Amino acid sequence: MSLAADSPSDHPHAHAQPHTHPQAHLHARALAARGSALPPEGPPGPAVLDSWVRCMQAGLDVRAALAVPVVEGGDLQRRRQRSEVVRRLAQAELENLSRQIAGSNFLLAFADRDGVILDLVADNRFSMSGKGAGIVAGSCWREDLAGTNGLGTALASGAPVAVTGLEHYFLSLGDVSCTAAPVRDAHGSIVGVLDASSYFESRQRHTQALVQMGATHIENGLLLHQMRRHWVLAVHPRPEFLGTLGAGLMAFDEAGCLQAANARARQLLQGLDMRPGTRFDALFGEPCPAALARLQRTGELRLRDAMGSTLAAMCMNRPPQPALLPRATSSQPPPTGRPAADAGLPAIVADDPAVAAAFVLAAAAARRAVPLLLCGETGSGKEMLARHAHVQSGRRGAFVAVNCGALPGELIEAELFGYVGGAFSGARREGSPGLIASADGGTLLLDEVRELPLHLQAALLRFLDDRQVRPVGGTRSRAVDVLLLAATHADLEAEVAAGRFRADLLYRLNTVRVDLPPLRQRRDFAAAVRRVLANVDVCASVDDAAVALLARHPWPGNFRELRSVLTRALLHHDGHSDGDSAGHIGGQDRGAAGRRLDADAVARWLPARLAPAAASVLQQGAADLVRREYERCGNVSATARALGISRTTVYRHLRLAS
Repeated sequence: MSLAADSPSDHPHAHAQPHTHPQAHLHARALAARGSALPPEGPPGPAVLDSWVRCMQAGLDVRAALAVPVVEGGDLQRRRQRSEVVRRLAQAELENLSRQIAGSNFLLAFADRDGVILDLVADNRFSMSGKGAGIVAGSCWREDLAGTNGLGTALASGAPVAVTGLEHYFLSLGDVSCTAAPVRDAHGSIVGVLDASSYFESRQRHTQALVQMGATHIENGLLLHQMRRHWVLAVHPRPEFLGTLGAGLMAFDEAGCLQAANARARQLLQGLDMRPGTRFDALFGEPCPAALARLQRTGELRLRDAMGSTLAAMCMNRPPQPALLPRATSSQPPPTGRPAADAGLPAIVADDPAVAAAFVLAAAAARRAVPLLLCGETGSGKEMLARHAHVQSGRRGAFVAVNCGALPGELIEAELFGYVGGAFSGARREGSPGLIASADGGTLLLDEVRELPLHLQAALLRFLDDRQVRPVGGTRSRAVDVLLLAATHADLEAEVAAGRFRADLLYRLNTVRVDLPPLRQRRDFAAAVRRVLANVDVCASVDDAAVALLARHPWPGNFRELRSVLTRALLHHDGHSDGDSAGHIGGQDRGAAGRRLDADAVARWLPARLAPAAASVLQQGAADLVRREYERCGNVSATARALGISRTTVYRHLRLAS
């Protein structure tokens, strides 16, 4: 059986078509087919009756044993990869929902547009009851296969739905209650569904609202990701609601043409043309450049739409500016505006779906000013992600990064919370406000937060509770408004189990968790290599054979290690240049093409962890490529020009290939 068959959810605009309500006799036939097996509250509402009619017309037997199909492992993996960005956003919502409805015998699931469950989280009691035995990763709950159920019916109808007990088409699901909401992308197409199921007797009335809020969070994050190269504005009649789920989101291109809008924006601007391509001035009566200029000056603006309603607006995303990469020299300091702390890291590369989802989630959390825990290996880009969250938060204070492991143990409290003059030996006469206070109005990043001693963890927890800072030796506290980010490469749950980290502090820091994948797992590895190399030397380049060789290394040091390897390879390359390439790293007399690193140039600088055999296989492949190009061109100079390498490299590969 194919699970990719067309269903109403497969068509992007199915939800926009007027619904043809079945005739009363079809409802009556569906009710008659149930006999006495009706919900105790009486006949269900129109949404469930409509679903029963669809199930009846699909030939489903209400009393048959339900056999939910499950896709094979390879298919499930492909589906997860196809939905990776929205899946990452959904996983965060599954985690949030699990905390909100914990202890209610629940099962939470996210499924793709075909109704195939990609991820689920289940309360132990629900899992052990047998009621959720068929609800497993890979199971397909499309309505025409599994009858009326929250997940499948939300997909079929294109609307949120709650299905309780005997409202399920198959009687075997009569003791389960479920509520689900479809998830749409920036263009209105259904890309998945969020579902919460529980025992019928333990259902919670507020679960449906929580699921719909979760779906909206996912949709907004997905819109921000898909529209990341456009202006995205949040709009609402009241400015205090701009950072909430009640705000509408609208994306405009550089020409001021509407590219996407979420459901809330369409509701707020009801009666206006919200189709893609509609011009900003047709919606708001003023040129887009003028409005955006005001927005950048003030951070917020008032708009009057064409119907006369006034809306507050703020910027949620702006198009990336072209990177201006400096010419590197051995004595040149970091360029103006780029903090020295970032010198070992590349500019943002987020073509990997997991990384893109991490940036979207971090930005969404920062705009809501909730604590954010950034997890990832050393050198994986946590500080770069933190800086992105700070920019997206719209906060006007400073970004202050604190390496907790680098602070002297006996002075760490004074460094964080400040001190009054004369508080201890060696203290400055005028005292110090401390690092937390210096981030007032901005963002505080506690890097390597695991290194905080336990007594400081207690002090940090108090600060998170009351947002008051009292300096060492002082008697008065002051209120400090900071967005708190924590970063770690450690397993903090293991640290809690070992008694080295406070569980209550972890709960507060882990309000939203974002995981960055290590460099070796990133799908945008080639782009990352070329970006790091450009940061080292704007005129340097690297060929595909060298990238393939680099990809075989495990990169325990991630971006920092990659930068070191590329730097050493460039320096070695410059020391063994020939007449075909001008200039050197950091030099001013450089050819337009600059240096081009090949597999040979990087192989000798990779650590011994990369097996020599792997390097030799790649080198042999590169040699074969050079030999074939040499046979086609007929001479060494033409081969070098065609491949963008030096004549010396051509000679070396020809010797290897012979």
